[in-house]
Amino acid sequence: MNGIDMEGFSEEEQKKLFNMIEQQQVRDSLRMYNSVVERCFTDCVESFRRKSLDKQEESCVTRCTQKFLAHTQRVNMRFAELSQGAATPD
Repeated sequence: MNGIDMEGFSEEEQKKLFNMIEQQQVRDSLRMYNSVVERCFTDCVESFRRKSLDKQEESCVTRCTQKFLAHTQRVNMRFAELSQGAATPD
């Protein structure tokens, strides 16, 4: 389970550990979301003349988020590859 040997833990300890892991994953997801919003907003929005984005700003935000998500996906795939490599005995 997640690469953690849970054999030495009681059921209550396992639940606490999984709850802590789940909370950390939520925090990491929110941190990533906030990071992409801040980055793309800073890079793409140039003025506050209107309530909505103009076409150029909207296009920039779309490209920015697509690049960020593609990069994140690639990093996750590479991390999974490295994790599998580390888990297999030589």
